[in-house]
Parts: sequence; C-alpha cells; structure tokens
Amino acid sequence: MAARALRVLFVNENLGGHAAMHLHLRRALARHPEVHADYLDVPAPRLLRRLAAAPVPFLAGADLDLQPLRYKLAQSAHTRTLLGSRGHEYDVVHYYTQSAVMGLSQLLARGRSVVSTDCTNLLGATILPYRRASTGTDLRVRLSRKFEDPVYAAATRVVGQSDWVAASLRDDYGVPAAKLRVIPFGVTVDPAPRRVADPARPEITFVGMSLERKGGHRLLRAFRKGLRGRCTLNLVTREQILPEPGVRVYNDFVTGDPRLAQVLARTSVFAFPSEIDCSPYSVLEAMHAGVPVVAVRHGGVPEMVVDGETGLLVDADDDALLAALDELVGDPARADDMGRAGRQRLEDRFDARRTTADLVDVLTEAREQT
Repeated sequence: MAARALRVLFVNENLGGHAAMHLHLRRALARHPEVHADYLDVPAPRLLRRLAAAPVPFLAGADLDLQPLRYKLAQSAHTRTLLGSRGHEYDVVHYYTQSAVMGLSQLLARGRSVVSTDCTNLLGATILPYRRASTGTDLRVRLSRKFEDPVYAAATRVVGQSDWVAASLRDDYGVPAAKLRVIPFGVTVDPAPRRVADPARPEITFVGMSLERKGGHRLLRAFRKGLRGRCTLNLVTREQILPEPGVRVYNDFVTGDPRLAQVLARTSVFAFPSEIDCSPYSVLEAMHAGVPVVAVRHGGVPEMVVDGETGLLVDADDDALLAALDELVGDPARADDMGRAGRQRLEDRFDARRTTADLVDVLTEAREQT
C-alpha cells in the first residue's frame, strides 16, 4: 500500500529573503508528489499592525519601547487570525520563522509543527541597524524569551538554517538534539549561466530592499571614496536614490525577477555589507551566477562565503569594505576563480533539491512523532 501523502501548510512571514526562500522551496517541492503543500504568506503590516508596533518617542532611543517585540506579537496575532480561517487539516505546519508565532505556543502544541529560523531573538537583539543596543535591550531580550522559548518547546522539530543559529538554539535555548536539525535552505540550481563580465568595465552589484538595513549606505561611501571612475555600481533596491555618476539604480525588480540574472551575468563582484542578514538569499543568487562575494563576517554568512576561496569576508567597516572590493576589482583572474569556486560550493551545499529533500524528511519525522 502506498504511503499516505504528507499534508503540509507552510506559513511564511514573507519578509525580504523569506519570500525568495519560499519561491525556491515551492519549485523544489514540485519534485515531491508525496507532499501536498499549501502556503500561507503573512502579508506586510497594514495600518493597525504598524500602529501597534510604532516606536515610542523618548523611549525608542534607549530601546525601552519594546518595538521589535511588539511588532512580532502583532504579526503573530495576525497569523493566528489567518490560520483560523483555514478550513483544511494538515499533518504538519511549517513556520518560518519563530517570530511569526511568538505567543502561539499553545496552538503549536495542539498538532505537529516544524519551526525553522535563521536567527534567534537573542542573536538578533543587537544587529538591527535602525535600533542599536542600548539601556533597554537586555530587558527586551528577557521579555521576548517569555514568548520565544515556549515556541521551541512546543514545536515537534526545530530547524536551524546554519550551524551558527543551531548553536544558539542548542546552547542558549536548550533545544534538545533529538528535535534539532540543521538545513541550509538552498536555491534552484539551473545550468551555469554564461558570464559576460568585462574586466575593462567592471561592475559591482548590491541587492537589498533597504539601503540602511542591508549596508547600502556603507557601500555607497566606499564607492565614492575609492571606486568611482574605475567601475559601475548597480543598486537593486526599492529605495529612490538621486542620480550620481557611475551608479545604476534598479527600483522595480521583484522576487524571482529574471532581469537580476542578466545583471549578475555581467557583474564582477557582488557586495553585501549587511549586518542584519544571517543567511542571505541574495548571496546564494550571486554564487549561482558564478560571482565572487564580498560580505560582512556575520551570522551564517561565513558558512556560505569561504573567505579567500569564494569571496572575501570583512568587518563592518567602510575602509575594510573598500579594500576588499578594490582587491577583487583589480584582480579579475582571481575574482573569476572565486566565482567558479562559489558556484561549485552552491551546487555542493545549497542545491534546493537536496535541502528540500532534507526538509521533507524532517516534516515526515514530525508527522510520525508519537
């Protein structure tokens, strides 16, 4: 007798790279007829949720207004409402990330669930570029854990997207090895694209919806200080930027946009100086295109970019970023070698066919948990 299909609901916060992750996940799941998948994309906050999570004057500067926690709780409450409108029964619900269900541990405990994440709230407490750690940060973390810890406890399985976050789940949150798994969620691997980068006219490319959150302002400063006139800077972002020499801005790209592949094909170096992204999909997309990556040494990024082999890792410093970009722009042969090594690493470790098969195994484990 054939095994019964695995019915799974994927709940996605749908923020930035999360949308890209679920795009590749959906594509890879097409190869798994044994999985019947539904998807719930939690929409971006509208007026009421934005008001509930608005910064409080005179308290925000000291991180005493609990704004990040209030935002997550507002999103979780909306997630509960959306889940309540679902009339289907599922064997397992997959939540990405824990922030979508903060405060909903009792809901998780009533069924089988897998919670996946690229960052715990403890690790993420000090990396928000718009809200630096201050007097109230420790208090915010302690209060956040009153909602976060029960989510991990209630989940049937917990998945860390990197060894870095898995260590925090294990050591800081006490998630037992029996329920903890590591899966570096990947991208759809297509045939290697044709590279058309011109060493005589090098291009640096950055992808990020927000310049502030993704380190784009640091990149612009580095470009203006030492790279203008030597190369072109491509900014793929939703922000409106005033025209300036040597900078091209692409404001209308969407997740999965085929035009990004065209930009990456002629890119000499991919720059990703973010201090907030822990397992960035844009880095994987650059590796897929055979482009070397210069990124900030942060989170799970060193598990993606091998320093000196597939790119260069730097501290969150303008001069360090400029030096790394200058090094690769000035050495096209080395940049090409790194790009090829990055493509091979992607195929070996971040192929969505393999990582999705691993996730299906974990979902199946969760269904069969007694």
